[in-house]
Amino acid sequence: MTRHGELGTALQRWRDRIAPAEAGLLAGEPGREPGLRHAELAQLTGLSVDYIIRLEQGRATSPSVQVLTSLARALRLSDDERRHLFLLAGQSPPALDRVSDHIPASVRRLLDQLAAVPLGVHDAAWNLITWNPLWAALVGDPTTVSERGRNAAWQHFTALPSRITHTPEQEARFEAAIVSDLRSAAVRYPTDVRLRFLVGQLRRASSRFAGLWNSRIVGFHDTDTRTVHHPDVGPVAVDCDTLIVPGCDLRIAAYSAAPGTEAADKLRLLAVIGVEAMPAPATPDAGSGPATAPADR
Repeated sequence: MTRHGELGTALQRWRDRIAPAEAGLLAGEPGREPGLRHAELAQLTGLSVDYIIRLEQGRATSPSVQVLTSLARALRLSDDERRHLFLLAGQSPPALDRVSDHIPASVRRLLDQLAAVPLGVHDAAWNLITWNPLWAALVGDPTTVSERGRNAAWQHFTALPSRITHTPEQEARFEAAIVSDLRSAAVRYPTDVRLRFLVGQLRRASSRFAGLWNSRIVGFHDTDTRTVHHPDVGPVAVDCDTLIVPGCDLRIAAYSAAPGTEAADKLRLLAVIGVEAMPAPATPDAGSGPATAPADR
């Protein structure tokens, strides 16, 4: 099937799944076929019935961005479907408006089911948006930290306090990966004011970040090791994996230890004592940054 044929098939399927009432139209007579009729989709988009039919038949081959945007809105397409529509039509997918902090129910279930693994969920700009109890017990309670201090890039490049130490090689890999992530996010969300402000402040606050940003360095997240220095159980050597959640642009940082190791024993102990054994944190000073910060990744 040609790309134009695939576009027509996709449009038909999307049209068939939308009930008129969902689109704000009259429900129609009882017993009618499910989905929107050509005339109803034309009414919603401002396009002609003939043009919609030609699109579905693969005879209209170059729909404009405006046409595609109208179709995506009328057909109530998800972000992924909207992107697919544009690609089928030979157009560049539109940029998204802003970095989302939405966490799907499946990710929340993952946090609940993996209670023995410290997990922190970040958005595309590396803001920590949720975590499980063992994450807080291991790397520090994020609720004691300012919102800006919960951003992994800001914490690392402005040298906020952290329980984590890296070797020089680990630090270089982490920096390359997180700067690459932020650059990619800036391309996907060019109108996100908060993201632009974060990058601008990082470039002013950190010559290291500015140099990496200007170099257009390319990096990627891979399994790595690091040491978390806990005030009660001492150093904990853990593996770190960054999991990308398809369709919602989230990053889950997961720390783990091999079974039978001292680190695994310490994680089990922390799962029991939680944050209760931690010394009470000092009240963060909004001007000077937090006294205790969560891990930078």
